[in-house]
Amino acid sequence: MTSGAGTAAPRSGGGGRSRPGHGRRIVAALAVTQTIGYGVLYYAFSVFLAPMARDLHATKAQVAAALTLSILIAALCAPLVGRRLDARGGRGIMTAGSILGTTAVLAWSRVESLPQLYAVFAAIGVACAMVLYEAAFAVIVSWFDGPTRDGGRAGALLAVTLVGGFASAIFLPLTGLLVEWHGWRQALVVLALIYGVAAVPLHALVLRRRTHARHEPAAAERRAGIVRAATRRRPFWLLVIAFTAHAGAMAAMAMLLITYLVHLGHPPVLAATLAGLLGVLSVTGRLITTGLQARMPTALAAAMIFTLQGVAALLLPLAGRTVPGAVGVVLLFGLGFGIASITLPHLLVGRYGTAAYASLSGRVAAFAVADKALAPLGAFALAQVAGYGWVMGVVAAACVIAALALVAYHRL
Repeated sequence: MTSGAGTAAPRSGGGGRSRPGHGRRIVAALAVTQTIGYGVLYYAFSVFLAPMARDLHATKAQVAAALTLSILIAALCAPLVGRRLDARGGRGIMTAGSILGTTAVLAWSRVESLPQLYAVFAAIGVACAMVLYEAAFAVIVSWFDGPTRDGGRAGALLAVTLVGGFASAIFLPLTGLLVEWHGWRQALVVLALIYGVAAVPLHALVLRRRTHARHEPAAAERRAGIVRAATRRRPFWLLVIAFTAHAGAMAAMAMLLITYLVHLGHPPVLAATLAGLLGVLSVTGRLITTGLQARMPTALAAAMIFTLQGVAALLLPLAGRTVPGAVGVVLLFGLGFGIASITLPHLLVGRYGTAAYASLSGRVAAFAVADKALAPLGAFALAQVAGYGWVMGVVAAACVIAALALVAYHRL
């Protein structure tokens, strides 16, 4: 059976909608909230790292641990949030998450010690699990439910991730300007207001409740049955392996790329510029992946791109000392930087249907997001002990493992 065949569970009935116009409004709202959410709750942290460390009389490593804690908390919450999304839809949980995220960022602006910072980022981690891509994709999958909605679902997922791919390009310079003009504490207040004013009403007013009662006991039992059946069989765990390995590789590369390019002899400004291409290239990669899906199975398209990323990681120590070589390698690697976010929903819905999508996505995210948090720490440790070349070898191996797991998944 190919990855596009759905045999484990039929598609859930009653989810189709007769008002495509509102579907477009949901997609537009989520594109806005995901862009601002990632910009404020995730990307802005790097700009605040140095001034926070100075004001809190802490090392950068101690402050950076707060972001790692946030990502791990999000991973722990992912399965529970997924079950809630399947049962009740996205409006309530995403609205609550937006309020929690806004409140936590305001509290972040007032921290005076590391324990306070860690407590705030634990709350931000919970909010991230409730409002970022996994939750947004569950809303889209639920709305575009039914055998005639596959094209609309793919387009909706692509639209949200294309816009969201510019979060770092927008919010890193914006945050830098706010810190320069107002200081880091006041900058956080401004960012919190931007996020709260946009996300809370959009989630509360645009997202719709389900028109069918998936929270009834029979529906809940059916979802539980789908999850039990999926997690007892090989295809689901091949997806876990593929997307966990790939998430770790992407996180390690994103964290080490600037440092490694400087180590190879490039000026810091050039290194930062090349690393910044990863976010822009993630948009290009999503467009290419969507085009490939029309010509070949999704799992094989993703496996091919993951393999190219592995080749790029191996080439970086060899070709990365020259500017053309470094540019070429970063371009090749960057093409796969954001494709997991649109590939996993397609594979899960294609095999298991939509009834338990968020629950299954949450199970995968629990592993993948945890690896995303921990992989950079392991990469830094390996670089110190064995050198950056070994780190690139491990990144390449992780990409190849991800590709092989997807090929195996396709063949089942």
